[in-house]
Amino acid sequence: MKLEEKIKTRKAVLGVIGLGYVGLPLAVEFGKAGFKVVGIDVDAAKVKELMRGVSYIKDVSSKEVKELVKSGHFRATTDFAVLKRCDTVNICVPTPLRKTKDPDVSYIVSAVDEIVKYLHAGQLVILESTTYPGTTDELILPRLEGRGFKVGKDFFLAFSPERVDPGNAKFNTKNIPKVVGGVTPACTKVARTLYRQTLSHVVPVSSTRVAEMVKLLENTFRSVNIGLVNEIALMSDRMGLDVWEVIDAAATKPFGFMPFYPGPGLGGHCIPIDPFYLSWKARESGFECRFIELAGQINGQMPHHVVDKVAGALNRTKRSLNGSKILVVGVAYKNDIDDVRESPALDIIELLHRTGATVSYTDPFVKSLRINGGTMRSKPFNLKTLKGCHCAVVVTAHKGLDYDILLKHVPVVVDSRNAFKGRKAANLVRL
Repeated sequence: MKLEEKIKTRKAVLGVIGLGYVGLPLAVEFGKAGFKVVGIDVDAAKVKELMRGVSYIKDVSSKEVKELVKSGHFRATTDFAVLKRCDTVNICVPTPLRKTKDPDVSYIVSAVDEIVKYLHAGQLVILESTTYPGTTDELILPRLEGRGFKVGKDFFLAFSPERVDPGNAKFNTKNIPKVVGGVTPACTKVARTLYRQTLSHVVPVSSTRVAEMVKLLENTFRSVNIGLVNEIALMSDRMGLDVWEVIDAAATKPFGFMPFYPGPGLGGHCIPIDPFYLSWKARESGFECRFIELAGQINGQMPHHVVDKVAGALNRTKRSLNGSKILVVGVAYKNDIDDVRESPALDIIELLHRTGATVSYTDPFVKSLRINGGTMRSKPFNLKTLKGCHCAVVVTAHKGLDYDILLKHVPVVVDSRNAFKGRKAANLVRL
């Protein structure tokens, strides 16, 4: 039976490597569509939780996982040998940057090396991890063809960028358009068939390189525009202007303007990282990505700017940072999620520690935080926590918190997220 027919009749067994923010939601969608799905992760604790029917990803309910495990449509394991039974394999592993801003594709290589051991005729392999243009063709393809198989004939290889936005109630894995590009037209066709069985809209492109570039363009677009508006915020601060008022007024223009908002810095796995994948690859061709590098510099300085605002706010009360008690409100990289990857709050806390400040944090979604080799634990958002604080700095504006009590009970409050939109108070300092 041909692979496309097995997919259409739900007889194909689907494998997903990496059960994080990308892989687990994808595996669940496949399972809900009637496929038997095997999720593989090197973290035994995660696998154990999933097999108990417990989800550690906010966008995936434990109820969904439990039902899929019970019905036999999903199981998790640390054993890569299950790949020998899988007809398709989606790679959803991390792709961080090294300290030198070079891509770290070691997780991809490790996953592919495991796939090579169990590669068989008719198998489809799709990389979803964000990476630089050329990764699929230059890094993965030679390894797979090393088994003596021919791509597009004996096996199929494609790239499809993940577009997960954790905590987004409107757009999720199922209804976000899915871009896919194969090494050959046959590869694109088979990969498109797989995604069309469960996802709302599939967008085929001409090659893996185009698909890889799509994701980098999307996040570079955001990074550069956030860098621009962060620079406008710095400029407005010097000129005594309210940048939030400026943006709100500009946003009334019905054409030619798209509002972006300043903040304490970039967070999440994608926007702070992806543009540098593109910049690194462009340098190989002798091209200098000046917009990307400049935006990175500006965005990277925002945590320092926030700390400067805290120092200035404390000066109003005749205090220095050294010895002051600072409460960081919100440490997730964006509101209403528990994800702290690349969160600017981590840099802000470290910078405040360096000045000699006593730092604590409160976040209803993040119970503990590993930083500076130790563990910090979230304090409850209540009057007892606020008592004795010399300054509170809003780094992540989670919804549902009564921010007004900060103004009532803390000498000075620094707002880096416009949590106090439209409010004016003598002890309020805004970005």
